[in-house]
Amino acid sequence: HEAEFHQAVEEFFNTLEPVFEKHPEYIEENILARITEPERVVSFRVPWVDRDGKIQVNRGYRVQFNSAVGPYKGGLRFHPTVNQGILKFLGFEQIFKNVLTGLPIGGGKGGSDFDPKGKTDAEVMRFCQSFMTE
Repeated sequence: HEAEFHQAVEEFFNTLEPVFEKHPEYIEENILARITEPERVVSFRVPWVDRDGKIQVNRGYRVQFNSAVGPYKGGLRFHPTVNQGILKFLGFEQIFKNVLTGLPIGGGKGGSDFDPKGKTDAEVMRFCQSFMTE
């Protein structure tokens, strides 16, 4: 369950282990749990109309990490393999990408199990419009 996310957290912890040993107050203040647990995970359905006029339904997600320094920033991923665990992993990584820019922003990531491959431009547009309004 959420293997990608757990692997990212484990690698992060292993990298910072010397820092935690040098600064035990970080452990006492539960910094790791505060960083690795998303502030918000939103899961929602995304109904849209395909080229044949039939209603299709996909699953959408938004994961938000660490708004302590500013608003969340992160992109969207539409791929049939997308799930909550993958987006938690990508959102967690986004925190550190954003920090490296020097801008005061947290991390976030959104997406859906929608597969744009083989879809018409109109289908992708209808899906995206539905995703944005949910």
